[in-house]
Amino acid sequence: MVFFLASQLGVYARFGWTFPPDVPLVSLLATGLFFTLGMSVAMISMGLYQRDAQDQEAAFVVRIGLAFVLGLTLIAVAVFALPSLIMGRGVLGLGLVFSFVGISVVRELFARLVNVESRRRRVLVLGAGFTAHRIAELVARGGNLGFLVVGYVPLPRSHAMVEAARLLRPDRPLVELAIEYAVDDVVVAADDRRGKLPVDDLVDCKLSGFEVLDLLSFFEKELQLIKIDLLHPSWIFFSPRGFRVGTAARLSKRLFDLTAAAVLLIMTSPLMLLIAAASLIESRGRDPILYHQVRVGQHGNLFHVHKFRSMRVDAEADGVARWAARNDSRVTPLGYFMRQTRLDELPQIFNVLKGQMSLVGPRPERPEFVQRLSASIPYYAERHRVKPGVTGWAQLLYCYGSDDEDAERKLEYDLYYVKHAGVMLDLVILLQTVEVVVFGKGAR
Repeated sequence: MVFFLASQLGVYARFGWTFPPDVPLVSLLATGLFFTLGMSVAMISMGLYQRDAQDQEAAFVVRIGLAFVLGLTLIAVAVFALPSLIMGRGVLGLGLVFSFVGISVVRELFARLVNVESRRRRVLVLGAGFTAHRIAELVARGGNLGFLVVGYVPLPRSHAMVEAARLLRPDRPLVELAIEYAVDDVVVAADDRRGKLPVDDLVDCKLSGFEVLDLLSFFEKELQLIKIDLLHPSWIFFSPRGFRVGTAARLSKRLFDLTAAAVLLIMTSPLMLLIAAASLIESRGRDPILYHQVRVGQHGNLFHVHKFRSMRVDAEADGVARWAARNDSRVTPLGYFMRQTRLDELPQIFNVLKGQMSLVGPRPERPEFVQRLSASIPYYAERHRVKPGVTGWAQLLYCYGSDDEDAERKLEYDLYYVKHAGVMLDLVILLQTVEVVVFGKGAR
């Protein structure tokens, strides 16, 4: 309805808010129908009618932008094929403006009037032991979760660790419980699968249209990470999506990196000159402006990363590699400001242009850390399947790591990026990075 009305308003606004002269009513209606069809298909293809479409603001903005670009393309093709449509540039532009205003208002009203819980995916957990308790702990911690657990179905010969009020009686087929509670996902959270899973019930749920997930896939879907302690090779083997970047995807990502890096270089060149001047003034011309350090890149290749120097030149005078820490005494006053605003990362644009880095990817680490962490953390080397990035999924969603435990937690986000890497996810990360830089979230 919004799209149809927006197209009609676009026609009337273009012709001075009067009925267009010498235009048959059928052409006016056909214009509205084609505009509505094109924009609706574009919105659907971008996943904007899924239940959790508005939960992540950055992803929502990217999806809306791409939907309007796709909708514009579809409508332009329709206008070319059907010249009788009243869809010149003025009408189309006004229609898109009215559409954006209309759907923004409607979605804001929907978000305010509709219960938040009704917009969450409903989850039925098979199991009530230690494994299922991990989900219960996640729910108990609160936060903006995109799911609602309707209950836990205990398995025979297993000790229940979930509170009794959350248990469902397993005296009926699993599919009947799924239908009764109108669930979207059935999560298999058994402590021991050998001979204990109701295979026939799970098959029945799957064939009845319910999504059946193991715990690892459930956490991947809901938390956007891959839990290291649950990861096993067979999950990687049989994972239906991800871990595959085709030639077209590689080329599009490289083209995107080159274009965006060139634009950033032009926009930030005056700022980089100011930072260079400030650095010279701070050190009275005695210390270098830039800092070059060996890092591990894609496929384990070494390269020199470029940054504005934010620490004293004697920060590692003893030759021992150290992670940066909160309130690090080695950081200079100018360096503190640059780290808070991420301005010290700007020279990495040259690494992107040279192809050593991407705008988005896992943080490049030093060889000393990589060697030690690869020996102690499973799958750590897999983060080097893609190019390291100036910003990344882990940098956004986890604090700056300063020990091995932090490195393992960040790896869970890095592996998620490695699996789902693509221009769409890159756009979301870059948009969230702008928010981090502007509002100082997560900076350290």
